[in-house]
Amino acid sequence: MNIILLESDDWMDDGTVRLTDRRLQHLTKVLKSQPGDSLKVGVMDGNRGRGEVLSVDDHEAYLQVTLNQTPPHRHPCDIAVALPRPKMLRRVLRTAAEMGVTDLHLIHSARVEKSFWQSPLLTPDKIKTSLCAGLERSGDTRLPCVHMHQRFRPFVEDELPSLMAGRPCWLAHPGATINLAAQRGAGIIMLGPEGGFIPFEVELAQSIGALPVNLGERTLSVDTAVTVALSQSMNA
Repeated sequence: MNIILLESDDWMDDGTVRLTDRRLQHLTKVLKSQPGDSLKVGVMDGNRGRGEVLSVDDHEAYLQVTLNQTPPHRHPCDIAVALPRPKMLRRVLRTAAEMGVTDLHLIHSARVEKSFWQSPLLTPDKIKTSLCAGLERSGDTRLPCVHMHQRFRPFVEDELPSLMAGRPCWLAHPGATINLAAQRGAGIIMLGPEGGFIPFEVELAQSIGALPVNLGERTLSVDTAVTVALSQSMNA
């Protein structure tokens, strides 16, 4: 945990917070914090700064907080990812938060099992837990917005045009001759499931204006593809 994320319920007054949950355990067990220590802190969806430990024991910790730093810059691209297997979903959410994605769209695809949409990991609390893990690693405070689309065609035909709004859409597709790393500018990146989008889905996205691109010569798992795509588009 490279930053202590603070929520509205933590505040005792304008400058003091009280921690009693897993963050307290991190302070006592990992950081072994003592009164007078200064820690990196940030308020959820707000500024970052420092927190001076006023007191700490096994039951609670009090920090005097100063928030005078803005959060890191956002990633220039949003992503639309075919809903991965549950065990990969946590990593996808965490990576999106680590990389500073503003909007993450989880979409359906022919190769996505319908049962994936029943995963308890898609509840708001579970999603937030995974996103916060990414924020804590990267020192960010702003949660990505997660949108879920359980039908592919309505997403592409009804939602994608407004999401593009004058910016490009790059669709990761094996065999595409254009490399994503060669593209510039803010946009939206579409990533398929394991096995990729089926031809109909590629053609439908292209009819809206999506440009097929490759991420390199290797076949990647979904969670790795998210990391690679966001890394290649950082120069946008």
